[in-house]
Amino acid sequence: MTPEAVQALFTRKDGSYLFARWGRPIVPVVFGVEEATLAVVKGAIEAVVTLAGHKMAETDPELGANLMVFFFRDWAELPQVPNLDRLLPDLGPLCDRLAAAGANQYRAFRFDADGAIKAAFAFVRMDAALEALPADVLALNEAAQVIVLWGEGAFAEASPLAQVEGGVILRPDIAGVIRAGYDRVMPAVARDPSHGLRLAARL
Repeated sequence: MTPEAVQALFTRKDGSYLFARWGRPIVPVVFGVEEATLAVVKGAIEAVVTLAGHKMAETDPELGANLMVFFFRDWAELPQVPNLDRLLPDLGPLCDRLAAAGANQYRAFRFDADGAIKAAFAFVRMDAALEALPADVLALNEAAQVIVLWGEGAFAEASPLAQVEGGVILRPDIAGVIRAGYDRVMPAVARDPSHGLRLAARL
C-alpha cells in the first residue's frame, strides 16, 4: 500500500485529513439479533480490538455502552427506539434521508474533548443484499469500520475484507493500517496528512 493510498483512507470529502482512534476501552452492545448472532458480532469486535492492541471493558463509566450496533429491516424503526434520539438528536430527519437514498448502512461517531472517539453507532438495515451475507462477514465489516474514523470514501471501491479459503478475513493492508494507527507512539487524533506517511512507514 503506497503512502498516498494510506492518506486517501483518512481524507474527507472536502479534501481535509482526519484520523481518530478510540481514546477509551470499547464496550459494545448489539440490538436486533438472536443470541447466536450476538456472539458472532461481539467476537468480531473483540478480534479487531485485539488486532489494534486496544482494550475492551464491561462498562463505560460515562456512557455504560459506547459502541452500539443496530440490526433492523426499516429505517422507520429507529426513531421508535426509546431515548435513541437523545444520543442522535437529528435521528428522524437522518432516517428519512437514509431511507430516501436506499442506504443499508450508516455509522455515526462521538468524540471526546481531544478529538478521540468516545462512542460510535453502527446501523445496519438488513436488505436483500445484506441478508445474503453470512453473519461473520457482516460483523467483521462493521467491526473494521468503527475501530478508527475512516474517510467517507475509504471503502467505496473495495471492501475492508478479503475472501480466503474457508471464509473472510480483514484485508492484510487494512489490518496493518489499523495496527499502525494504534501504535503507542502515534497520536490518537491527527489532522495533518503527514500522519498518513507515518502510518505507511509502519506497514
